[in-house]
Amino acid sequence: MSNKKQDKESAIKIVADNRKARFDYHILESFEAGMVLSGEEIKSIRTNGITLTGSYVRADADAIWLIGAHIKTYSFSQNLNYNPTRVRKLLLKQSEINKLRGKSEQKGLTIVPLKLYLKRGLAKLEIALAKGKNAPDKRETIKRREGNREMARALSS
Repeated sequence: MSNKKQDKESAIKIVADNRKARFDYHILESFEAGMVLSGEEIKSIRTNGITLTGSYVRADADAIWLIGAHIKTYSFSQNLNYNPTRVRKLLLKQSEINKLRGKSEQKGLTIVPLKLYLKRGLAKLEIALAKGKNAPDKRETIKRREGNREMARALSS
């Protein structure tokens, strides 16, 4: 296979990143999910018109749903009844759905969206099984991050 073809297949463009989720939760396991989108939604996503902050994932009996993600109205759309925060179905294998549903019913575990990216032209959402952090854990994360910044500054100068 030629290098151009490999580069095109492996090209991933990160559209939205939920950095707050990594700060608020311990990430245990992550999954890649497809999304059921309309044409104007995917066009809006390609122009970076999505916000994952404040969104969450809910597991039903037969499906996984993304709730609270805001996809801007596509500027050239004629749809006047567009709801930017509608509930969107995520596409996963049935075994993954069962696993996530079972784990999310345990106390203290939840499913959070981490990032949305385009992979070979398709919108993919990285979701993760996560456990909430306590306030001391968050302070430790801040201390570690600031220590890394100081080391990087010392090395660069």
